[in-house]
Amino acid sequence: MSKTIFITGTSSGFGKLTAITLANAGHSVIAGMRNTATKNAAAAQELSSIANIEVVDIDITDDVSVTTAFEKTLAKYGKIDVLVNNAAVSGFGLLEGYSIEQVRKMFEVNVYGVLRTYQAVLPSMRREKSGLIINITTGASGHTLPFMVPYISSKLVVESITEGLQDELSDYGIENVSIQPGVYPTEMNNGSKSGINADKEDIITDYGTDAANKFNALGAALFGKMAEFDMNPQTIADGILELVAMKKGERPLRFPLDAIAQGTDKEFIQARADIKAKWLAAYSN
Repeated sequence: MSKTIFITGTSSGFGKLTAITLANAGHSVIAGMRNTATKNAAAAQELSSIANIEVVDIDITDDVSVTTAFEKTLAKYGKIDVLVNNAAVSGFGLLEGYSIEQVRKMFEVNVYGVLRTYQAVLPSMRREKSGLIINITTGASGHTLPFMVPYISSKLVVESITEGLQDELSDYGIENVSIQPGVYPTEMNNGSKSGINADKEDIITDYGTDAANKFNALGAALFGKMAEFDMNPQTIADGILELVAMKKGERPLRFPLDAIAQGTDKEFIQARADIKAKWLAAYSN
């Protein structure tokens, strides 16, 4: 059955692939992106030329922009069956090397942007007593790596939002899933799209070459694994299509798609679920 699906961050990467994949599967896709008339005009035109895709201008860091985009979509389509929160920004560097303003910018996109779209779509989903919200987090969502602390912290917050809302929204038939993608060769990781990085040059200098060497070694290892396991971003788009097609009530809370993890991510998710069940049992007795 065809669904109406709103996706954020569709100018490139996972978002663009997902929009194309879902549209080709027969779904009505609202492809959200910023700057459709300027920086992302070519991407907007490309997606608009594909059957079943409508491009909508949305800046998830702006309250009015988000409200307007969702109101227009709901007015035209009547409902939104699925929301995919894909838009995000990455960043690297020493935590001490980040100014508070840089961390705030990171959270404005990766955390508050997600909250804005939830608040924009939930009233309509609650009225329909149906809906699916898919949040793209990170393969490291159970732990934090050095030199990526603000980024992974923001994704851990989205994990918490997803888990908590799964219970809050259960009476309304709204399901929440986080996809944990690991490292893929998208614009977010290959350097072609600027991230929100550490900006306090004096602190970075104080740490010296040892920290720089550790960071470079980590980056080399991640990119090496990405090549070794031939990480294809289409895997994420196909995974989202799979989630959309699943029967209501059968979707998992967490959906890891990371070949590099070699199953350890699934083990971690199961162990966390088992421990949570014991914790809940202890508190309910």
